Amino acid sequence: MATKILPSFILALLFLYGGHSVTFTVQNNCGFTIWPATQTSKGAPITTGFQLASKTQTTLTVPSPWSGRIWARYLCSNSGRFTCLSGDCNSGQIQCNGAGAIPPASLFEITLAGDAGRDFYDISLVDGFNLPILGRPNGPGCVSTSCPADIDRGCPNELAVRGPSGAVIGCRSACDVFKEARYCCTGDYSSPATCTPTNYSQVFKRQCPQAYSYAFDDQSSTFTCPTGGNFVITFCP
Repeated sequence: MATKILPSFILALLFLYGGHSVTFTVQNNCGFTIWPATQTSKGAPITTGFQLASKTQTTLTVPSPWSGRIWARYLCSNSGRFTCLSGDCNSGQIQCNGAGAIPPASLFEITLAGDAGRDFYDISLVDGFNLPILGRPNGPGCVSTSCPADIDRGCPNELAVRGPSGAVIGCRSACDVFKEARYCCTGDYSSPATCTPTNYSQVFKRQCPQAYSYAFDDQSSTFTCPTGGNFVITFCP
């Protein structure tokens, strides 16, 4: 009997002290090169930036527990300093080195081995939108979450970020543009009861109902499943 219990006990200790890891497969289904980036908020750091050609993928080994976010940069160039017109982290390098995305950027956020030992994940458009994105776990009892629409096409003019050609390359959040408490869920609007959907957040929600459209959009936008499974993150699914 003890010989059956001991291996499980050892595995539990390895999991508790960082002996477990999962794989993030990052796919680029866009018709152009992107430069995915990561930002770690809890746990051991992982690769913070890399190039990914169209229709290719790469894998990242992520220790658990871990918490952070993944997004994609595009329209990038390197003339002595690496810069991107969309999703840049302003590090001047392909590696973001801990810096986050400059809005607007579509974010895949994930916590591995969170409360009750479960994984929590979501797609957030709270910082705006720049590319469609899908997060797909492969564990039992898990469901995908996605923002498959190109929100740039219907972005209100006052929120639109345009590239050199005049085409919209990102859609900012109302909070980022107007800095008002009702859009940012701050001050008198800092609770779920007082900060509710606005006409601007609904622009995002109508097209991507699974994604966070504002700070308290938890009920329809946070997903969870048993920990230990791998994830596929696809840009332009």
